[in-house]
Amino acid sequence: MKRARIAYSGGIHDAVEENGLLRLTDGRLLSEDGVIWLPPVQPRTVFALGLNYADHAKELAFNAPEEPLVFLKGPNTFVGHKAETHRPDGVDYMHYECELAVVIGQKTRNVKRTDAYHYVAGYTIANDYAIRDYLENYYRPNLRVKNRDTCTPIGPWLTDKDDIKDPMNLQIRTYINDELTQKGTTKDMIFDIPALIEYLSSFMTLDKGDVILTGTPEGLKGVKAGDKVVTEIEGLGKLENIIVGDSKFKRKSKMNVKESTVNHN
Repeated sequence: MKRARIAYSGGIHDAVEENGLLRLTDGRLLSEDGVIWLPPVQPRTVFALGLNYADHAKELAFNAPEEPLVFLKGPNTFVGHKAETHRPDGVDYMHYECELAVVIGQKTRNVKRTDAYHYVAGYTIANDYAIRDYLENYYRPNLRVKNRDTCTPIGPWLTDKDDIKDPMNLQIRTYINDELTQKGTTKDMIFDIPALIEYLSSFMTLDKGDVILTGTPEGLKGVKAGDKVVTEIEGLGKLENIIVGDSKFKRKSKMNVKESTVNHN
């Protein structure tokens, strides 16, 4: 089953996919174009993998890591399907990273890789944008590279674990303005999903709603304001968003602040 979270008619709703429509829990059927898409999960702790594909490490001129290279992401980085992502006007190189996102389904600690999938709720798509201008080095990702507001679209769906036969053999594609710019497969991960769950749970508790972003294959390309970026993973759907520059992003941010002030008063 494919599950979503949406905003519609003044409320936030859970929904499931049904024949190209969204069915709310109250039975209403809605068009996918008639709602605001939210992240399909409300992320708790989010683990992001760096250099988890050997071909990606090579294109960045780095050796593949010998153990998982993991950093954390804050909740304000996440936006939903068809949302806008801010690209500061003064940067030279910002690129997408299409990633399989693994959602943890129950609290656990010290999981063995043979049992790891038991603790997975499902999978979704993340596009973990990076702004390389701000990078200190690849082994200590700068907060300004990977933890910027709006720079990690996620969704559209949370697809149930049982609906994906082999998450380690899924095709990955990215398109900029309908041009194919990235093509890969999850089977090329250096550290697979069971290895990552075993590694992380060996020293910390994993909770329901935690998310693991498993890295991206080679094929990166810069994005600019106005670009439509679509990241696609086999069986999980297509995640679309638009890149916006400072003028539009800051104008919308000011509007949101004013609206919050009015609502508060």
